[in-house]
Amino acid sequence: MAWSLVWIGLAGGFAVLLYFWRGHTPALEFVTGYIVELSLSVDNLFIFLLVFRYFRVPPEYQYKVLFWGILSAVIMRAAFIVTGVKLIQQFHWITYVFGAFLVYSGIRLVGQENATIHPEKNLALRLFRRWVPVTDDFVGDRFFVRRPGVYATPLLVVLVVIETADLFLAVDSIPAVLAITLDVMVVYTSNIFAILGLRSMYFALAGMMEMFEYLHYGLALVLVFIGGKMLTAHYYEMPTVMALGVVAGILITAVLGSLVFPRKKRA
Repeated sequence: MAWSLVWIGLAGGFAVLLYFWRGHTPALEFVTGYIVELSLSVDNLFIFLLVFRYFRVPPEYQYKVLFWGILSAVIMRAAFIVTGVKLIQQFHWITYVFGAFLVYSGIRLVGQENATIHPEKNLALRLFRRWVPVTDDFVGDRFFVRRPGVYATPLLVVLVVIETADLFLAVDSIPAVLAITLDVMVVYTSNIFAILGLRSMYFALAGMMEMFEYLHYGLALVLVFIGGKMLTAHYYEMPTVMALGVVAGILITAVLGSLVFPRKKRA
């Protein structure tokens, strides 16, 4: 929890730096993008938890998986963001494609509240297992072993599943931030600050995730709202401060609703 607060504090400090460096608008866009990305990343923590439970990964090995997963995400998102910005700048109609996709993703998310994961159906994992031999059990925190020949361990399999999950998260979250700004630096830094704190946030919230029962619906509504913002941007350019207020209001309502009006009886 302390490290989560440290990462949030660093993001806040960067927003202040951005305010004095580039002005009010970029700083506000950064904060809005950071909140959107962080909230969608929290939803991804549920997936991480399910994956670790499915593969029965000991807690001491989860640190390493999340470290390398986040490092890979930092690199992958840079390519995603640059590509997305260039597409929108060259083909304006892509904005409507992204907007429609976000609305669809939000509606689809509502129906996935009780969805379960099936790693055995993961295409990347099936291709990986077809070409790479895998040991039956974990071998400490190692990804590869020799016995004889090079074998991958189940820990590497978990990393492949985590990376695939983050890839699908990026497909939703990056267009959502691009709806706020096309400033590559602002989009990238808001993404990076959000995901750098994911590992600390996972271990802080792992035991409390089931408490936030309505957060799922709040995130779905955020996606629909941002998608609608992209679709109507040609007719009405919503002020960033208004978008920030709406997103923050939705998330706060979802969290407070989960705590005050729980649907499930907790032990």
